[in-house]
Amino acid sequence: MLRFGRRTYADDDLLIMAIVNRTPDSFYDRGATFAFEKALERVHQVVAEGADLVDIGGVKAAPGQEVTVAEEIERTAPFVAAVREAFPDLVISVDTWRAEVGEAVYQAGADVLNDAWGGWDPGLAEVAAKHDMGLVCTHAGGAQPRTRPHRVQYDDVLADVLRRTVGEAERAVALGVDRNSVVIDPGHDFGKNTRHSIEVTRRLPEMVATGWPVLVSLSNKDFVGETLDRPVGERLIGTLATTSVSAWLGARIFRAHNIAETRQTLDMVATLRGTRPPARTTRGLA
Repeated sequence: MLRFGRRTYADDDLLIMAIVNRTPDSFYDRGATFAFEKALERVHQVVAEGADLVDIGGVKAAPGQEVTVAEEIERTAPFVAAVREAFPDLVISVDTWRAEVGEAVYQAGADVLNDAWGGWDPGLAEVAAKHDMGLVCTHAGGAQPRTRPHRVQYDDVLADVLRRTVGEAERAVALGVDRNSVVIDPGHDFGKNTRHSIEVTRRLPEMVATGWPVLVSLSNKDFVGETLDRPVGERLIGTLATTSVSAWLGARIFRAHNIAETRQTLDMVATLRGTRPPARTTRGLA
């Protein structure tokens, strides 16, 4: 069983975590949802399209203008409160590596802390434990937040992924986070080159075998772009192909920009593997 806030999920549920960026410089949407009302419109849209969770971020992952703790809180906490008011039962995640931000967004109504930088601030897991929040433990190879990988090397990239993510997950549980509320993420593109990201995708069954639910954040990322030689705006097909494979290999949660397309992709995979019936089956019956 997987639990976030008041929601619980079956082991065969495939969940979509919709990305909502409250940043002016996101690599994908270029600030389209930085404005408060635009971001709220985005939440309404993704919920209607089939998102199970929303993941709100106040700082882009890539290098750029410094965002202080106070500014990140200002971008996220009031918005979390507005989303919670509009959607009382929606699972709300916040993408942050800072414990102070985690505390603020919990007070505003967040259910999950998405730690995309691999426990850089060990206090973030402590916040999750204190407030019975969910926690995403992501592999970033020890990289400092908001830095790009440079000639990074691993003897075995998946071994490093397992050591770090499972270690963070076990630490979180030891602190008091509910085991059913912890997931691990291989961290595509984080502390990795394209070949590393492809390898961790191919070897997802090894992550699944740990028993921790696996989240993947694949949407329009550089490893897709480099694989197919496509710019950011032309990576949807590659993203959905990788989503299909990742779902088949056992990933449970998919952080995505394109919600309607991802929902159809995951529904098709679920039907093919026998955990979801077709929406209709009239062919050959009339």
